[in-house]
Amino acid sequence: MTRTVSANITLSLDGFAAGPGGDMSWLVDTALHEQCAGGFAGYYRGVDTVLLGRTNYEGFHGFWPAVAEDPAADARSRDFSRWFDAVEKVVFSRTLTEATWTNARVANDLEGTVTALRETDGRTVSVFSSISVMQALLAAELLDELRITRVPAVLGAGVPFWTAEVARSSWALETLQTIPTGAVVSVLRRR
Repeated sequence: MTRTVSANITLSLDGFAAGPGGDMSWLVDTALHEQCAGGFAGYYRGVDTVLLGRTNYEGFHGFWPAVAEDPAADARSRDFSRWFDAVEKVVFSRTLTEATWTNARVANDLEGTVTALRETDGRTVSVFSSISVMQALLAAELLDELRITRVPAVLGAGVPFWTAEVARSSWALETLQTIPTGAVVSVLRRR
């Protein structure tokens, strides 16, 4: 049985994954909303391998491990921190030679690595917000599922997700959920 390769991303209405200078303040209310956070918790618990680009790996590694023991953090964040620490993490990088986070390794052959992971036993393989990895998987036709949270904000500039390099593909809507903040979570499967 082939494992599902899934991508989870939050985008503005105009398709940006981050605002100018990496600003993420526009998505905080949605990310923290109980309905959105609960849905994400249900999703990540079905994942046993996370694919990351170098930038996200360094950012996540610099933040999440300490949250597990932070008494000021909410219980859901502490649970996610423990899960993220334990899960297998594959970091795609041309510059890193080692990954020091627990259960993390560096790989440089994205297509070969993901093809091999698909054929091993396990649950979902997921990309968390690593745009370059998602775009490469889309180009290689190795992405089976897209989980897109659209936040009702227009940024006008920033880090675009949809670029000319993203190959044409066709998707079927599996689920659609509206969050009280006005955000819409859609789960799409490649046709």
